Amino acid sequence: MKLKTICVLGGTGFVGHHLSRRLVELGYRVRLLVRHRERHRDLLVLPTLDLIEADIHNLRVLAEQFIGCDAVINLVGILNEKGRDGSGFRAAHVDLPGKIVRACLACGIERVLHMSALNANARTAPSVYLRTKGAGEDLLHAAPDLRVTSFRPSVIFGPGDSFINRFAALLRRTPLIFPLACPAARLAPVYVEDVVEAFVRALQDFHTYGQRYDLCGPQVYTLQQLVEYTARVLGVKRRVLGLSDGLSRLQAHLFEYLPGKPFSRDNYLSLRVDSVCHEGFPAALHITPTALEAVVPGYLAHPGSKARYFAYRSHANRS
Repeated sequence: MKLKTICVLGGTGFVGHHLSRRLVELGYRVRLLVRHRERHRDLLVLPTLDLIEADIHNLRVLAEQFIGCDAVINLVGILNEKGRDGSGFRAAHVDLPGKIVRACLACGIERVLHMSALNANARTAPSVYLRTKGAGEDLLHAAPDLRVTSFRPSVIFGPGDSFINRFAALLRRTPLIFPLACPAARLAPVYVEDVVEAFVRALQDFHTYGQRYDLCGPQVYTLQQLVEYTARVLGVKRRVLGLSDGLSRLQAHLFEYLPGKPFSRDNYLSLRVDSVCHEGFPAALHITPTALEAVVPGYLAHPGSKARYFAYRSHANRS
């Protein structure tokens, strides 16, 4: 059966914006569930996207919204929780997938695509973030009668990201010396459009049922290399001072009490495991991953490039 209507949870985030637009381009009807509809008016211009205000943590509401859909895509995830007891992570990464399973079974939906994280493991991961991501992923794959595909990306970059752009903002505000926690952490940043393409290619491919795909870019960097590269692209002279493990832990402890929690002890624990893939981009998806250097200068050099990028895509699609 050809899938036509897709319900997307977490579709107003970084990856969600890119994926929702791509699904519309491909002719799908997208039902995007949000907490506050008026905050996402930029998505209202998409012709086959319905922006629906709904409490996705309410099982009854979730089941009502799944009626008439052919598949569900879950992109919900948080890097930090408001509290410090793990309940926020569990609600987003474990409880919600459990409700998705129940709502899908109640509505007869078989196809689910799920955003997990590289190194997610319910038992052995060092951080609550990665353990809860692993638990939610396992819960979905264990569900009877569901055809689930999970994606486990390293850090994702692209226009509007919260990784390269965050360091760029910090570098602009920090004079002379930039103290960096976990400088030796190894990452393989993956381009957001490659992640989106993985989702859309897997959506109707039965060969991907039951699979869990690690997604990485073509190059491995240390965190310090990435921050130094960002400074070079910005044209700002900063000495990136890598902190020791002890000072990194101290910075995490202090920063998680700052507004917005820019860095936390749980983030520190996640960075203790290299976020790299043991193999290349999954061959089954037939995607050649994009180099970071081919994309980052374009959006760092032009503030507001996310809006221009989407405007360009919309114009290209009409042409």
